[in-house]
Amino acid sequence: MMWLCSMMSCVPLGLWIRKTWRGCESCEMNEGNQAATLPPLFHGGWLRFVIGVVIVAAVSGSLGALFLVSLDFVTRFHAVHPMMLLGLPVVGMFLAWMYQRWGGNAGQGTHLLVKEMHELHGNVPLRLVPMVLLATLITHAFGGSAGREGTAVQMGGGIAATVNRIFSLEKNQQRLLLMAGIAAGFGAVFGTPWAGAIFAVELPVRGRWHWRLLPTALAAAWLGYAACLAWGVHHTDYRGCGLTRDGLAVPSFTLGIAVITAALCFGLTGRLFVAASDLATRGFARAWESPVWRAFWGGVLVILMVMLCGSADYLGLGVTAMRDGGVSILSSFEPGGADDWSWAWKLLFTVITLSSGFKGGEVTPLFFIGAALGNVLGSRMGMPVELFAGLGLIAVFAGAAKTPLSCTILGMEIFGLHDAMWFALACLIAYFVSGKEGIYRYQK
Repeated sequence: MMWLCSMMSCVPLGLWIRKTWRGCESCEMNEGNQAATLPPLFHGGWLRFVIGVVIVAAVSGSLGALFLVSLDFVTRFHAVHPMMLLGLPVVGMFLAWMYQRWGGNAGQGTHLLVKEMHELHGNVPLRLVPMVLLATLITHAFGGSAGREGTAVQMGGGIAATVNRIFSLEKNQQRLLLMAGIAAGFGAVFGTPWAGAIFAVELPVRGRWHWRLLPTALAAAWLGYAACLAWGVHHTDYRGCGLTRDGLAVPSFTLGIAVITAALCFGLTGRLFVAASDLATRGFARAWESPVWRAFWGGVLVILMVMLCGSADYLGLGVTAMRDGGVSILSSFEPGGADDWSWAWKLLFTVITLSSGFKGGEVTPLFFIGAALGNVLGSRMGMPVELFAGLGLIAVFAGAAKTPLSCTILGMEIFGLHDAMWFALACLIAYFVSGKEGIYRYQK
């Protein structure tokens, strides 16, 4: 019975990979398509391309290390000085004015990178790197609910675009180098080079990826990760969350049904996050024409929500709790570590923060939302809380970002291989029920 459950759980992953692999084999290699080829080994520009990949990965990994250290500092500083939250509306006005005055295309963030991978117009400015780094740190220092993936990806993409201009690479090489920057940034900040590489390949086109892109992305992701580690920076260790071989959930029909049920909820939650973000963005734009005032009132709403829910647990990154007994990603792996509506509060806080103009990423908040929801679902169904928190952490992200394969690999990297079949099943179901739209606007 265990062997049969394992095989049945892996079938959807195999079918999906076969479909996407075949679909991508038939992709045309042109400027209007995401697919690109590695430059021929003896092509005149191959050496510049290889040097470019090394430079982009090393710089992205180093910037990732700087970002992680700085983010840890401002997060701790806010925990010691929680009244800084009252300054969120004012710093929001400053950030909006800064981007309005000097940002230009940089204000589009990750959306700009996805668009650039399709069009290759050379519209990614170098100022994207320092601006998103500064803006994200300020957002977290004053209590905004945001993540870190967006910042890492934008820094990597900004460096790659700059190297593209300096080295005058060919179109396909430019596209590959942009993916290398994204892979290096993701792998460095999350400490997951395998997932970072596949994320960069999956990102431009929903449900399609080309295997020839993978070697460059893998090389960049591992180089970026190594550069980050070389600076002595370490990442969150999720292997102590209970998803160990000793705590392996024995496959059974009951567990399979519970995983499928939870995965449906995770996918719908990812869909809710995307819809709520779009609605909030349009609502802020209609209510206040000026980005400066959008950020101001977004900061005010965050303060009011803290007063309404009576907790500051949903501010900031949310990996660890800012108080004893607080709700966080790590606490969600323990029985009773999340309240029934913790996931909904974090979703609301994040949507308001990012939609009003503050900077950061969506991924770590999606981790929080998924882990907290998984905690509740696991408890209600009498299933292992730590397993369902882990499934929620990766599956809500898979549904919202439309990257099921990289999220499956992410689960294997941070939790281990022993529950891989459940990771794959949850991510694929969440992906299929989450709708066509994702958090990245220019995905095709």
